[in-house]
Amino acid sequence: MSTNSAQKVTSEHLRRDAFLYVRQSSLRQVFENTESTKRQYALRDRAVSLGWPIERIHVVDNDLGMSGSSAKERDGFQHLVAEVANGHAGIVLGLEVSRLARNNADWHRLIELASLTQTLILDEDGIYDPGQFNDRLLLGLKGAMSEAELHILKGRLQGGIKNKARRGELEVPLPIGLVYHPNGSVALDPDQQVRGALQLLFDTFRQAASATATVRR
Repeated sequence: MSTNSAQKVTSEHLRRDAFLYVRQSSLRQVFENTESTKRQYALRDRAVSLGWPIERIHVVDNDLGMSGSSAKERDGFQHLVAEVANGHAGIVLGLEVSRLARNNADWHRLIELASLTQTLILDEDGIYDPGQFNDRLLLGLKGAMSEAELHILKGRLQGGIKNKARRGELEVPLPIGLVYHPNGSVALDPDQQVRGALQLLFDTFRQAASATATVRR
């Protein structure tokens, strides 16, 4: 971190707490991409080096396994925004913009509140003061790039799915009782217990003649 960046931290910022936001987009990433998670938690050391005592560095990680495309279901992010709005945060730390938000509306809301409350934002590249035009501009560009990156990733994923569908190779989740054969065809589940349970269900429905009566039996 450059000396110029560190000079943005004032005694007023240090009187307030530091908030480290940690997020991975899916549970699979949480379990498999552990190095990224470690790097995010390691930002506590950056806050300590800037002058914050470890006991006043709050880690917000209850959004692990959730997408950053919206703040609606992210209780951790909403808590972070509330702390910034109430003037409790001296600095917000995140490994990169995409960890905090993949949505420009959510990102700019955080920037605006940080500017009003004179809260700093730190990522892997440095420290930003949203109250300064140049820093605010750079943060806005980073947010736009993060949202665009998500759009590109979704486009690639959808393109791959459509190509598989055109070739007749797209596999979708099958109803209980059906499985994919190694040759790609759909077959009955070889598990006799599963087949027996389904047979009982259909036999009962034929006798009862209604779904409600079947459930009762």
